[in-house]
Amino acid sequence: MTTATRRAASLRPGQFRHLIRVASVSGRMPERDVMLLYLTHTTGIRVTELALLEVGDVLYPSGAIRPEVYLRAEITKGCRARNIYLTQPKCLASIEQWMALRLRRGWGLGSAAEYRGLRPDSRLVMTHKGQAFELAFKHRELESGPKVYRACDALQQTISRLYRQAGIKAGSSHSGRRSLAARVLAATGDVETVQTILGHQHLDHSKPYLTVNQETIRRAFELAL
Repeated sequence: MTTATRRAASLRPGQFRHLIRVASVSGRMPERDVMLLYLTHTTGIRVTELALLEVGDVLYPSGAIRPEVYLRAEITKGCRARNIYLTQPKCLASIEQWMALRLRRGWGLGSAAEYRGLRPDSRLVMTHKGQAFELAFKHRELESGPKVYRACDALQQTISRLYRQAGIKAGSSHSGRRSLAARVLAATGDVETVQTILGHQHLDHSKPYLTVNQETIRRAFELAL
């Protein structure tokens, strides 16, 4: 008898708005927490990729936010580089608020006026003490043999806490990826686009992230008939 795999929750728009409202008024650093939620829900970035993202990846030297962010191979799962896009207005506003907080607290300041006065090699996301999140080495047994990889459990736990505070069951950093995948599928009907956004090498890897709601099914029947 096989055990069903527990999947991260895929959020409806109303649930996400509630999640943002709760995160904005609770916790030690609501500015950072709101940014974490918007980034995971609007870009599909993985939690460890987010932990390794640097200020120079997100900002131009002029200080402007890059609309297209290149995720370097060395920070991505499977070393498969890809782009994410920072275009959602509320996501951009959350990054602005987080940058302003960092400057007020003097976290990761550089010696030049570029990058808003922040060090470009400092991590974008920081702990409540103004430090980078630590990564742990993990071990997994695969059919091809043992695999060693890095994961940011601390940031994963931080994001999961935001869902618990909002009373959303099975919420985690993967909820952002699943929710984005569901929205893109509903808007385009193209699973390969979902695969590209999520950074999966094989199409089968994207299928567990897909949630097809009743409205999408209804539209499919209308088109087919």
